[in-house]
Amino acid sequence: MTPHPYELLGVERVLNAADTITSLGGGPLDPRVLASMAAAATAYVDMTDYLARAGAHLAERIGVPDALVTNSAVSGVALAVAAAIAGDTPAAVDAAPAHRTDRTEVVVLCAQRNPYDRAVGIGGGRIVTAGYSDGTTRWQVEAEIGPRTAALLWYAGTQFEHYALGLADMVAIAEASGLPVIVDAAAQVPPVTNLRRYVDDGAAAVAFSGGKGLRGPQDTALLVGGDLVGVARAHAFPHYGIGRGMKVSKEGVAGLVTAVGLALDADDDADYAALLARCLAWGDALAGLPGVRTSTVPDGVLGQHTPRLRVDLDPGLGDGLQLAARLRAGRPAVVVRTEETVPGAVFLNPFPLPPEDDELVVDALRTALAGLAG
Repeated sequence: MTPHPYELLGVERVLNAADTITSLGGGPLDPRVLASMAAAATAYVDMTDYLARAGAHLAERIGVPDALVTNSAVSGVALAVAAAIAGDTPAAVDAAPAHRTDRTEVVVLCAQRNPYDRAVGIGGGRIVTAGYSDGTTRWQVEAEIGPRTAALLWYAGTQFEHYALGLADMVAIAEASGLPVIVDAAAQVPPVTNLRRYVDDGAAAVAFSGGKGLRGPQDTALLVGGDLVGVARAHAFPHYGIGRGMKVSKEGVAGLVTAVGLALDADDDADYAALLARCLAWGDALAGLPGVRTSTVPDGVLGQHTPRLRVDLDPGLGDGLQLAARLRAGRPAVVVRTEETVPGAVFLNPFPLPPEDDELVVDALRTALAGLAG
């Protein structure tokens, strides 16, 4: 009998009750997604034609002008940056990322700087920062736009938008200068309506992770938008542009197409109600434990339409970091989220966790809390 791949390598299984975190393997895969991937593995296909048809199919289903499958949201942003700078002539694609133009600047809000904006450099761009860490005005963005500006980049999600200029303002500024706005919305599903929301709001290209809220393969992503997406396709796999190494497999393409279809056909409200019921059940299971209080939070850490359970500890019992550490050190290991602004609490998200693991998580919580109580 073939051993489980984790057992073969001696690695421990982790119960993910935190979020669709890349370092934990992303989100859960629907069995129908796995089946489509297995079916795609049985035959070869012309990848250029396959990717073009997958993009056309996804664009029609989502309701956007164009769509491109790539292997990560960072890759999607990088491809959009390269497209905004260079266009899609063979010479321009061949030169990237050492572009044959000085128009390589991409305006990013200071309040939105983050580790993922390295995508700009991958695409051959150079970041120009606008505003301050605690806010930006329109004139501050406008002042950074000049003859070397190729695009504006904006990040979607609660923590990125808190001190940032809104997308509507960024689009208005960009349109006045004939520039595109690229949006990184990697984790902004659910709701699935976000797949077209930012395009409807004026973004030229929007990147979504395939392996988070869409429940597709982790090494897939979706770039949606208008003409800029078509230009980005010239830079993308399987062509010999910067995207050659941003490879997505035939199995991954099939999985993402299936995952997006399932997400579009799903009932977001019913899914939310089922997740909320699980949160409430977790809270009920912890009721009566000394020094422990539970409540529900209506959305995800980035504003996604996913409820969470908040577990607060009395100071005498410990803090959130101590509880999270005990859960992580348990067998099985359970990962939860902590937040610097709420040191006395942990947050549990049912979205990435299979329902059959709920009891294991509750047992782990009880054991860890008992350990803190001494």
